[in-house]
Amino acid sequence: MVILAIECATQACSVAILDNGRLRAHRYEEMPRGHAERLLPMIQAALADAALAFAALDALAASTGPGTYTGVRIGLATARALALATGRPLIGVTTLEAVARAALQPGPAGGVDSAGTSTLTVALETKRADFYLQSFRPDLSPLTAPASVVADDVAAALPAGPLAIAGDAGPRLAGLLGPNRALTLVPGADYPDARFVAEAAAQRLAAANHPEAGRRPAPPPRALYLRPPDVTPPPPRAGHKGLPAP
Repeated sequence: MVILAIECATQACSVAILDNGRLRAHRYEEMPRGHAERLLPMIQAALADAALAFAALDALAASTGPGTYTGVRIGLATARALALATGRPLIGVTTLEAVARAALQPGPAGGVDSAGTSTLTVALETKRADFYLQSFRPDLSPLTAPASVVADDVAAALPAGPLAIAGDAGPRLAGLLGPNRALTLVPGADYPDARFVAEAAAQRLAAANHPEAGRRPAPPPRALYLRPPDVTPPPPRAGHKGLPAP
C-alpha cells in the first residue's frame, strides 16, 4: 500500500510517501505563507525521491484542519484534484491527530510516559485569543472532540491529572495554566507533519480492508473549521442601496 500524504494547514508544509509502513520520501518546510507555491514542487520532489509515478500510488491522504483557512483549502483542493486524476481514494486526517501521533512516538521526545499516567493534549495556535484543542489517551483514542477554546474556558476543557502538551500553542497554554498544574511540554511536535497523516491513513485503510469490515466506502474528507473566518464585509459603495433582504 503506497500512500502519498500532504499537509499544509498550519505554519509548515510537508509531503510524505509511505510504502507498506516504510517512509519512502519526506519533504518538510516550516513557512508562515507560500504553501500554494511550494506544495506541488514538494510533491514532485517526493515522487522523484521515491522513484515513483502517480500511477504507483494506492491512496492519497491530506490534513483536514483545523488550521489556517487558506492552508486547509489549498491542501484539500490539491489532494482532491490528485485523487480525481488518479482514481485513488482520499483519506482525511485532522491536524490535531497528526500532532498527537508525532508526540506519542517512542523515544526521548515522547511526552506520555510508558505507564500511561499522562493525558496528551494537542494545542494549536489560532493567532487569536483562543486555542485549537483536543485531548488523547496514550493509545491515541480521542478523549475529547476537537474544539476552539478561549482562554477563560481552557481549565474546564482540559482533563484532570498529569498532562502532556504538544503543538505550537503549548507554551502559551502552559503559561495560562500556571506552575501548579502538573504538565510536560512535548518537544519536536509543534506542527502537523505529512508522515503522520500518512500513518493515520494507512491505519484507516487497513481497518477498512479487514475481512470483518463492512467495506463501506469512506465519505470524501471535508475541511474541519472550528470557528467562522475572520473577515469583515466591505462597506457599501456610495449611492448603492444594496439588494433587498430575501
